Amino acid sequence: MKKQTLFLLLTVLLSTILFGWTNVEDKWIVEKQNGYSLYYTTLDKQDIVEYKAYFVAGKKTVEDFFQNSFKNDFSIYIHPSRSSLDSAWQKDWNMPDFKSQCWMVASGVSNKLDIISPKKWDSLACEHSYSDSIKTLRLITHELVHVYHGQQNKSPDFSDVTGIDWFVEGLAVYASGQCDSVRISEVKKAISENRIPETLDKFWTGNLKYGLSGTVVLYLDKKFGREQIISLLNFNNIEELLNTLNTTEFEIMNGWRDTSVQNVEIKKG
Repeated sequence: MKKQTLFLLLTVLLSTILFGWTNVEDKWIVEKQNGYSLYYTTLDKQDIVEYKAYFVAGKKTVEDFFQNSFKNDFSIYIHPSRSSLDSAWQKDWNMPDFKSQCWMVASGVSNKLDIISPKKWDSLACEHSYSDSIKTLRLITHELVHVYHGQQNKSPDFSDVTGIDWFVEGLAVYASGQCDSVRISEVKKAISENRIPETLDKFWTGNLKYGLSGTVVLYLDKKFGREQIISLLNFNNIEELLNTLNTTEFEIMNGWRDTSVQNVEIKKG
């Protein structure tokens, strides 16, 4: 009888601990910020001031680049675990069996940014380290560019875009500062070795996709100007984009190859 009682007590205690941990992870603390609402759990409470500094800096970079404020308020969810992030993506993308790859730590669409707690990247992710503050800020800014872009686009979550993945992602790479000297050098080397995709649609593929897509948007920004780049945010297909620029894919790729990557000055860092 005593053994049964002890076993029952241990079972109840274990269930309470597990239930309490689940509640900690599932219960969101909400803070209203300037232009967005921040959601996090008690597991990230001690780091939230540090995280908010990144969000504020990233938001400012985006608004400075586009010369305007975000159109709508949005939400930022700091997920305490990969399972929490996967759960959000499974629901949003209607993919109940989806499991994220290790390099996936964040996503941005018109109404929200989902991100794994940055200080957990070293243990829950690959290719990302929170201690690299420059890359951390640029990654967060990258996703905030998607939020801004989504608020302007015909397809707020980019699920209905045709032939412009290179522009959607390249814009985020360029505006966030991820199109740095390292990526420029990699693209230059690929050009010299004739390892460039034949169409823009294939630029957002392979190991060089960030550099390729980012430098094309950099080229368009230098050639057509920031106002013209901003005018493209509404479009969800390549035809509209090309018609607005009054150019062709062939002309863009030739101009990009011959001038922007070869001559542009890139800030170090």
